[in-house]
Amino acid sequence: MPSQHTVIIGAGPAGLTAAYELTRRDVAVDVVEADDVVGGISRTVERDGWRFDIGGHRFFTKVPQVEAFWHEILPDEDFLLRPRMSRIHYRGRLFDYPLRAGNALGNLGVVEAVRCVGSYLWSRVRPPADQSHFEGWVSARFGTRLYRMFFKTYTEKVWGIPATELQADWAAQRIKNLSLAGAVRNALFPSRDKTAITSLIEEFQYPKYGPGMMWERCAERVVKAGGTVTLNTSARAVHRADGRAVAVTVAGPEGERRVPTDHVISSMPISDLVRAMDPPAPAEVRAAADALRHRDFLTVALVVPADAGFPDNWIYVHTPGVRVGRIQNFGSWSPFLVRDGYTCLGLEYFVNVGDDLWTADDDDLVALGTAELARLGLVAPDAVSDGYVVRMPKAYPVYDEGYEQAVDTIRRWLAEAVPNVHPVGRNGMHRYNNQDHSMLTAMLTAANIVDGTAHDVWTVNVEESYHEEETGDGRPAAGDGRHGTGRAAPVMPRRAVA
Repeated sequence: MPSQHTVIIGAGPAGLTAAYELTRRDVAVDVVEADDVVGGISRTVERDGWRFDIGGHRFFTKVPQVEAFWHEILPDEDFLLRPRMSRIHYRGRLFDYPLRAGNALGNLGVVEAVRCVGSYLWSRVRPPADQSHFEGWVSARFGTRLYRMFFKTYTEKVWGIPATELQADWAAQRIKNLSLAGAVRNALFPSRDKTAITSLIEEFQYPKYGPGMMWERCAERVVKAGGTVTLNTSARAVHRADGRAVAVTVAGPEGERRVPTDHVISSMPISDLVRAMDPPAPAEVRAAADALRHRDFLTVALVVPADAGFPDNWIYVHTPGVRVGRIQNFGSWSPFLVRDGYTCLGLEYFVNVGDDLWTADDDDLVALGTAELARLGLVAPDAVSDGYVVRMPKAYPVYDEGYEQAVDTIRRWLAEAVPNVHPVGRNGMHRYNNQDHSMLTAMLTAANIVDGTAHDVWTVNVEESYHEEETGDGRPAAGDGRHGTGRAAPVMPRRAVA
């Protein structure tokens, strides 16, 4: 194979997977990361010795090469097999998720439960006419009453837009085959194989010191193999000539430098990739980039006594009147994240850069999180001994009206104008990929570069049937890339982060 050089933009799961796959094949790589840590949204943040996720990240996949990758980077003893426990907080009560018939009936009461079932049956007789958006899609599968109770308010909190403006693609990816009927079957027949529906998975792997452990180790392996991973360095321009990208200008603490390259693998937001093109992309492509939106995210991490926490990995907060969306107990993810009898709770807020929460002082956010924990009846204010705030811009690509057309416009132009520029990963493709999907797009891209294959990475995590069911002999369907590190729940975006 002739000598090649690849610039990789972004040191998250997709970028570092691509770097590792290429360096193991003796391809020279330069990875540049604008942040000061690796891992992207799958990082593990460390503050004063506390380690906590940007959201929780389960390690579960049906993609054999992803599973093999994880255990090649980290030894088996660094993985824990953890039970999945999550509940929904709604008006002072905690509802099990997945649905437990007795718990749901007791919390709703017989009258309300009958009304919900009646609403569901009516949705089967008279389904919503428009199921192209989130509201119609979910109402058709759960009934209007449950949709309004457990989906509408929370989802609009997460995305900051009406549920009728969020396209059904996101619901199809995150909720998948789960419906009220499916949830009831699971409650009545708990021995049923829950790996056929991601939202019902009850065990997962987890690195004992958090998911960032995986990517910190992976970056070390890339450097040891001869690649470079440079932090605090952003891609300013992707230079193109003669129908290809020929160099990338990067900017770091020591100024700008131009890096010649044979290929560019980009996990930066695809809209930013378009804006970085030199010469500029055509006007209609730049307009498509401007049409793409993201939702931003911040975590308020509060240190509390371990016995003041809760056994759940996370609790989804559907209760009106508070701004927190979800609460992690990192001590329930790993006992190695508990110190001296204390655990860390991560309160997740879904925001837009520049809004009142994003710009609030850290002390004010810690006070808000403390007050909301108390208002929800979860932890008393005097139990909180310390707090930290982490902000994450562009955490979630938004599936609003018109996003598909915008992405298609950009895809077509990139393929024609710079075929050696390869978008990968969640933001790189503006697709709500879980971690294993992002990794798979990187693996296929590396194979395309080294072996000259023609894998279409845009088919990863697209069709509902592609990632849902197992074959009759219990094996995943061919090409299955669905189940991975993420936040699979009937109301949650991601890990999900994601």
